[in-house]
Amino acid sequence: MCDSGVALSSQRDCGMAAVWQQVLAVDARYNAYRTPTFPQFRTQYIRRRSQLLRENAKGGFEPGLRRQYLRLRSQLLALRYGPLSEQSSFRASSVRSSRTTLDRMEDFEEDPRAQGARGHRRSVSRGSYQLQAQMNRAVYDERPPGSLVPTSVAEASRAMAGDTTLSENYAFAGMHHIFDQHVDSAVPRLQFANDDKHLLACCSLDGTLSIMTLSPPPPSVKVILKGHGGPVTDFAWSLSNDIIVSTSLDGTLRIWNTEDGRCIREVRDPESSELLCCTFQPMNNNLTVVGNSKHHLQVVNISTGKKVKGGSSKLTGCVLSLSFDAPGRILWAGDDRGSIFSFLFDMATGKLTKAKRLVVNEGSSICSISARSWISREARDPSLLVNACSNKLLLYRVVDNEGTLQLKRSFPIQHGSQHIHSIFCPLMSFRQGACVVTGSEDTCVYFFDVERNTKAIVNKLQGHGGPVLDVSFNCDESLLASADSTGMVIIWRREQK
Repeated sequence: MCDSGVALSSQRDCGMAAVWQQVLAVDARYNAYRTPTFPQFRTQYIRRRSQLLRENAKGGFEPGLRRQYLRLRSQLLALRYGPLSEQSSFRASSVRSSRTTLDRMEDFEEDPRAQGARGHRRSVSRGSYQLQAQMNRAVYDERPPGSLVPTSVAEASRAMAGDTTLSENYAFAGMHHIFDQHVDSAVPRLQFANDDKHLLACCSLDGTLSIMTLSPPPPSVKVILKGHGGPVTDFAWSLSNDIIVSTSLDGTLRIWNTEDGRCIREVRDPESSELLCCTFQPMNNNLTVVGNSKHHLQVVNISTGKKVKGGSSKLTGCVLSLSFDAPGRILWAGDDRGSIFSFLFDMATGKLTKAKRLVVNEGSSICSISARSWISREARDPSLLVNACSNKLLLYRVVDNEGTLQLKRSFPIQHGSQHIHSIFCPLMSFRQGACVVTGSEDTCVYFFDVERNTKAIVNKLQGHGGPVLDVSFNCDESLLASADSTGMVIIWRREQK
């Protein structure tokens, strides 16, 4: 009887989630018509709508009333903006057609299995990486010569971004603010908080981390995280932004409260080795993966401070970089011997299984790895962006479910020894074209269009006094942060037209 009640409740919750996803899909398809002269508002609007809908989906409202709301909202939007095209295929395609509206919601599913055992939202692919990549390339290859946007859905995404050119989208020029609290000590990593415009953090080789806020003005350092006994090498925000984990050459992983800067827990490496990198498991922030200087990576339960059984492996060199795919089922790790390893991650147990190895450049450090389910409507392959101390920024296709990589593009940058990092632009799914951003040892920040065969540099920012080690966008791409080897952090603002 109890089992039946639980099953019925689960079905009802899943039905509720499906209705809210359809509501978001309707809003996303009409979003192209909102404020034609203010495209940034449309991006903020759909993000906020998504947040409110997810919150209301947990409220236990009667599904019938929610479906009635969906019908009424569709009718009202149709009266205001005109009827949607392809109404007959709405139920089949509405959720999928809105999948690029939010990076944190790349893989919407109506299947109840898409929810984890603890209620975490889980991204579930509709097919294998290999099949998806083949289908994506088929669509891309069929486009007319010279065409930038291959599908009608891409046209909608392009309209949501204001139908502006790639150069206009990434016309960052003015300095919004400069932070120098870590002056004379390199800042190897910085990152805006998840889905946030004004909160960011950085770590420093001076042994501390900083949390900074840009609003309300003037920008300021909110709190300094002190406690590590050596240079801080890496850190990561939790999804809810209430916790930061950090690694240090002092051989400890620390968990911090971001509100007051208090150290909640310290986890010592059992081998007393230097800890070089860390990342949260995207679907379960109770688990963090850590890489050390003795070639090991390890899954750690931050609630207990203990290693996860079966969650360890060994690479050929010091573990310098880590990145999960969006569903959290594949982990890539790079070392200082020039190899990238892929691991299959067991969502239930935290166990790691070594899958593939790629030697990028023998003896060259893999300093940065970033994964993305797809780049944009024009470049649909699941992709990996890699900095490898080879004077090139490398873009790989992910071709199967074991994380096998195939080189797609390379871009020339000055990178021979420093730990340089790069990123995908967070809103590329909205944009015409696709862009990535990287630091460089020549003190510049470079923007590259991954779909241009020639003249791929879209923008170049100059202002740092040393090699640029890391870059980070805020959630709506209105601001870009960059950090360098002298300890300077520059916040760049988009050029106002």
